[in-house]
Amino acid sequence: MRGAKSAKWVAGAIVIALAATACGSSDDDGGSNKGSGQKGGTFRLGITEPVAIDPYNAQESEGILVTDNLFTGLYEPSADGQVVPELATSKKVSADGKTWTFTIKKGTKFSNGEAVDAESFIRGWNRVAQKSAASDVAYHMAGIAGFADAQSGKSKTMSGLSAPDPYTLQVKLSAPDFEFYIKTTHTVFSPVPKVAGDAKNKKYNEAPIGNGPFKIQGRWEHNKSITLVRNDSYGLTKAHLDKVQIDILNSANGVTLEYQGFESGQYDWARMPTPQLPAAKAKYEPQGEWIDEDTNGMNYLLPITDNGPLKSAKAREAVSYAIDRDAIIKGVFQNMQTKSTTILPPVFKDVYQKDLCASCVKQDKAKAKQLAKEGGLKPGTTIELGYNTGAGHEEWIQAVKQQLESVLGVKVKATGKPFAELLADQQKPNATGAYRFAWGADYPTPDNFLYPLLDTASINKDANGKVTGDNRGRYSNKKFDALLAKARATQDQAGRNDLYKQAEKVALDDTALIPLWNRTQLRLANTKKFDNIKMDFHEDPNLAEISLK
Repeated sequence: MRGAKSAKWVAGAIVIALAATACGSSDDDGGSNKGSGQKGGTFRLGITEPVAIDPYNAQESEGILVTDNLFTGLYEPSADGQVVPELATSKKVSADGKTWTFTIKKGTKFSNGEAVDAESFIRGWNRVAQKSAASDVAYHMAGIAGFADAQSGKSKTMSGLSAPDPYTLQVKLSAPDFEFYIKTTHTVFSPVPKVAGDAKNKKYNEAPIGNGPFKIQGRWEHNKSITLVRNDSYGLTKAHLDKVQIDILNSANGVTLEYQGFESGQYDWARMPTPQLPAAKAKYEPQGEWIDEDTNGMNYLLPITDNGPLKSAKAREAVSYAIDRDAIIKGVFQNMQTKSTTILPPVFKDVYQKDLCASCVKQDKAKAKQLAKEGGLKPGTTIELGYNTGAGHEEWIQAVKQQLESVLGVKVKATGKPFAELLADQQKPNATGAYRFAWGADYPTPDNFLYPLLDTASINKDANGKVTGDNRGRYSNKKFDALLAKARATQDQAGRNDLYKQAEKVALDDTALIPLWNRTQLRLANTKKFDNIKMDFHEDPNLAEISLK
């Protein structure tokens, strides 16, 4: 959500280096190396208000930034997309792909002194899956046996979880999944201590006790700040920084405040307003403080497919043909982005199908008008277009609005809201139109785009029709679902990749998402004061590895 993550930002030139897992085999690992450097220092940055910092519902980049540093799970994605063992010292999968067994590193503790063992993982996972949690990211656990019963309220625990001994975690799945261990890199699979209680424990929600390289100082001061300090009892390689000071900025102009804060010396890491990109690059690139990376994220328009003017696939395709992506990239982004013609990012080289989205390649006004007519998208129709404020989206949203109105004769009502409110709007039963939408992988596999965003099982409507999963466009296609299920049950990587390609084509034939541009992330970093500052897999600073010069 990274969660939606409906607009989750995620990073790193990704390499699909998925450690091979043979049937019934195991592999031995150590912990990841956090690097070496001088201890001390306070690293400062600004974010907008997170949705959650408790692993049960952490979902977008802001929340993941905090949660990922408070907790350590079985595996972690490295910046280049490899799956790195953290607390898992070995893994084993059954021949049918339905039973996974993990051995957990002994001797690590939560910051309150409680031991991290198999039961703490089971506790954390069951806490997420319970109906009362209403977690937006629980669907990552959907493959575990008993998940459906937990989600429906029939049970408070998942039958597929067990601990044969204190440091062995066994996970039985309801269907084969030869990539299940990769999914455990998501923070939703974090262990929690006994004090966590259920997911609606406000005290814990605002001051989570974790087992990561940092711990929270005080509590989450909403709309004000979050402070992290080094966890000196951390069971793996300890962080170098003494403290991380995170200011929570006004969502209406967050990136502007980040940029101004970096320029004034207040912040050590920052995003930038789109209009300031050329000037910022000219000033900071020569100083070695400019980060420019093609990442594993994608930018789309999210059309609501079960309601409103974009219910028809032809209407959605008309919208896509009406957008002049090249003009927006040149005029708004100053050529610092590249056009997207796929759902999956180019960094997934083994599955990338360039120009799969024919309506994305070049604006075609005549086709757009014809498809609009065939799809019932009449001139004068109002299309709602929602976006989050304070993150540099205003300029391109206005460009899209003007293009759609000019080409299709529709009226576009563009509404900007704080990020959390935008996500809530997408979930509403009566959602309509389209939304600014971006996604970066929670874990390095094409499944993490296709399943969360487009599988029917990821819609997760509650009794009132509210969507609690990440398929907020409500896209549903049985052929697509079957292809993805078959991919999960395929042990051979090449075979899985072929099925991923087929599934992506089905979704783009339906214009289930409207691709806009691939994700190039630009940041400023204080390399004069700190060593080893990089963008991590989630497009956040690699706090646990940064050190003073």
